[in-house]
Formats: sequence, structure tokens, C-alpha cells
Amino acid sequence: MSLFRKIFGSINPTTEDDKESEISKTNADSTISIDEKFINNFKKNGGKFLYCENIEEVKEQFENILEENDWFESEVLCYEPQLFSMLEDNKLTYNKPRNPSFLLASCENLISEEGSILFSSKQIKQDKPNELPTNIIILANTSQILEAKSDGLSAIKKKYERDYPTNITTIKYFEKAKEEDFTQYGSSAKNLYLLLLEDL
Repeated sequence: MSLFRKIFGSINPTTEDDKESEISKTNADSTISIDEKFINNFKKNGGKFLYCENIEEVKEQFENILEENDWFESEVLCYEPQLFSMLEDNKLTYNKPRNPSFLLASCENLISEEGSILFSSKQIKQDKPNELPTNIIILANTSQILEAKSDGLSAIKKKYERDYPTNITTIKYFEKAKEEDFTQYGSSAKNLYLLLLEDL
């Protein structure tokens, strides 16, 4: 049984009664793996995490998301040719969409310390986060999980020696703040699904 299967089955949302255990959990933070830390932080930010062991599970989970949201035969924003076949298989239009239901994209990396998704112009062109659709489906691999944003920037530098991308940004908030939170000022909350494929 993989690490992700164990984690996915064991994470529960925090309740008011769990504050003391949350404090001790924070102290234990230094001993948990970066994978587990990413999943904890990502879910805390309101993201929807779907673990997939193979590409068939990715396709199946993608179809489940389409069905859950009634997105079949709708328009989609997608800039990456390698993802077009998934859209074509489900009769989704991606050529110059006027009113896309969601964005389908890969990402540069997953940032463990803040549970965020790191993008560049390779996935979202020059669009700013608030210009993207509210609904986003991300395809990523477990090998893309890194500890800090600085690690993500280093990985981008190493990956693109010549054709260096622009518009490097993260999306961190995946649900509207229940109360006014100054840390979310200027950011737009996204309804984000992460299809995470085991590749290690």
C-alpha cells in the first residue's frame, strides 16, 4: 500500500475540539514527509485531492469530476496540447472558448510548505490567477512535490535552460475565506481539483 493511499484515507478536517491535537501536530510537523505535509496544507486551503495510481485512474477521476459538475460537452480553457486528447475523449471544446467552465492544466510544482500550486506561462500563458476560470482541474505527479517555493523556482531554472517561462505564480486559496482574512487580500479563491498521479 502506497504512502499516498495511507495519507488519503487518514486525513480528517479539523474541528473546534481538535485544537490541542492541532498544536501537538504542528510540533510534529518537522517529522512528517513533504508529501504528507503538502496534502495536509493543500486540503487545509480547501483543495480537492484525488490520488491516482495509474493513467486509467486519472481518466476515470476526470470523468467523475465532469459528471459531478455537469461539465460534459462544455467549453474548457486549456493551453497544453498534451492534454487535448482527454478533452476530445469527453467531447469538450477547447478551441478559443468564450465562456470556459474550467481550466485543465498541468503545473510546474506542488509546494509542500504552503499547500500551493506553482504555475508558469507554459500552463497558463500570460493569464493572471483572477483571469482564470473559478474552476480548475490540475494534473500533477508525486515527483513534482517540493518543500518550498524557492525549490520550485530552482526546479524551473534547471528544467528550462533556454526557453525560460514567464508569469511564474502560485495559487494557494481554493475556497472563499469564511471571515475576512488579510492574508487572502487580492487573491481570488478557486474551486480546485488535483489529480495526483503516483510516479515514484
